[in-house]
Amino acid sequence: LFPLCPVVGLGNPGMEGTRHSVGMAVLGALAARLGVADRWRGDKHVSGEVIVSEVQQTHVVLLRPRLLMNVNGVSVAKAAGKYGIRPEDILLVHDELDKPLGKIVIKHGGSARGHNGVRSCVDCLQTDAMPRLRVGIGRPTGKTPVERHVLGRFSSEEKKVLESVLVQSVDLLLSQLSQEDSQQDSQPPSSPAGGRQAVQKRKETERSSSPAENSPASQC
Repeated sequence: LFPLCPVVGLGNPGMEGTRHSVGMAVLGALAARLGVADRWRGDKHVSGEVIVSEVQQTHVVLLRPRLLMNVNGVSVAKAAGKYGIRPEDILLVHDELDKPLGKIVIKHGGSARGHNGVRSCVDCLQTDAMPRLRVGIGRPTGKTPVERHVLGRFSSEEKKVLESVLVQSVDLLLSQLSQEDSQQDSQPPSSPAGGRQAVQKRKETERSSSPAENSPASQC
């Protein structure tokens, strides 16, 4: 069996151009790199949009929840159930307030650190084992409220930086997926989806981001 690697872009439907939905932008860039950007399809069973593709010997499930950020975990949990995916194999992509735009970082599990989309996933999957690609958006300057900042759109100057961030993020995701494939080659047949577990044991990898949000707790 080929390993099944889910990658989830957290965000708010209809607000794909905002800082808070940068995870969706990364997934869009990944789909474009894989040549499958025209294959998004709505799936009511997972309350989201899905693409199933292949990277080398790995089946990749791309998921963009069609629920509000605070309840993104409902969509992720439904997808985990439908595809028989273990939480530790689900890679979440989301915005990170505590790193500047231009920085991304892979974090292997741990607390939601104030990000309500991640918290919803933790609540609905009943574990915090999911690895995350955290994409820096920086904190607001001056007296701009955090909520306005994260729900706002990138400025023209930020968009120039964002272009390279999307490229780097896709490079890093493809690297993770390739490692999953190579790990799978050395896994015993009884653990078809075990590649990510080995990836999780590595230390946090920083190339460039952390999240935060201040809305009510998520529901499952």
